[in-house]
Amino acid sequence: MTDEQAPPYARLSPELVLDAVESQGWYCSGRQLALNSYENRVYQIGIEDAPALVAKFYRPQRWSDATILEEHAFSHELNDNEVPVAAPLANDAGETLHSYEGFRFALFASVGGRHAELDNDEHLRRVGQYLGRIHAVGRAGRFQHRPRIDVQRMGEQSYQYVLEQGFVPRELEQAYRTIAEDVLAYCQTLFDSVTGIPYLRLHGDCHQGNILWRDEGPIFVDLDDCLSGPAVQDLWMLLSGERDEREQRLKILLEGYEQFAEFDPIELSLIEPLRALRMLHYSAWLARRWHDPAFPLAFPWFSGPRYWEEQILTLREQLAAFDEPVLSLI
Repeated sequence: MTDEQAPPYARLSPELVLDAVESQGWYCSGRQLALNSYENRVYQIGIEDAPALVAKFYRPQRWSDATILEEHAFSHELNDNEVPVAAPLANDAGETLHSYEGFRFALFASVGGRHAELDNDEHLRRVGQYLGRIHAVGRAGRFQHRPRIDVQRMGEQSYQYVLEQGFVPRELEQAYRTIAEDVLAYCQTLFDSVTGIPYLRLHGDCHQGNILWRDEGPIFVDLDDCLSGPAVQDLWMLLSGERDEREQRLKILLEGYEQFAEFDPIELSLIEPLRALRMLHYSAWLARRWHDPAFPLAFPWFSGPRYWEEQILTLREQLAAFDEPVLSLI
């Protein structure tokens, strides 16, 4: 078994987690709560005579140190501009990324809150305001190490991987390959049609679960997937419901957003391509993590033919969605 195939967190015992936190000068009370995370391992840790901390152990071999540190720097840059995001704590030496027994980890203040209510106009408008501020900061610099949104990385490499690794049942391989290639050809055409739009630093995975609401407003968490891309990437996942509902939500979101950043309506034509790329990327993400014992337990349906039958159907529906008019702001 190669290092890549080995269970990545097999040695990450509760004792090792506490020892890692204490290696940074904290004294743990012994309280430890695993938080919901599959990509990394995240724990709330009780601290003696101090508020609890959150310890995030990065998945081995996923990101380079430079890539993680660029995420940390972006989160601190946002905080310095009074944008509420969960940023890693620095130790006395100013370091935010630590290593213990072969595991890289970061420590965060424990952030309370509930999920933002995206059917609440005021919540949605405030979220839009802060997304505008995130993007205003994002435009002011560039990532050197973080990935970029593109059809090749998120789409073509993803569908080819699941086929090459044998995750798609043999009797469905041709149908899956054909629809994936048709969808990606359309995606590439749509991206090519808007080549003039700027790519900026983004949250990257801005859905309801990554926005907590407190009395003072939203706080954005989990910048693990921050990347470069069009602004609409951080907007489209906040839109749901029938077409008229999505259009109304978009208008309210942009009412807040455009107080701090400009938005080019031409980017709305990328919503469906971005949705398609996320579908393909998600399947490949599950496939690439299948050697992690947590994944077969949490996603048992992934290994069955029904999942791939549904994926083929969903991608066909997505191909049809490309021909629908883009959302209207009028």
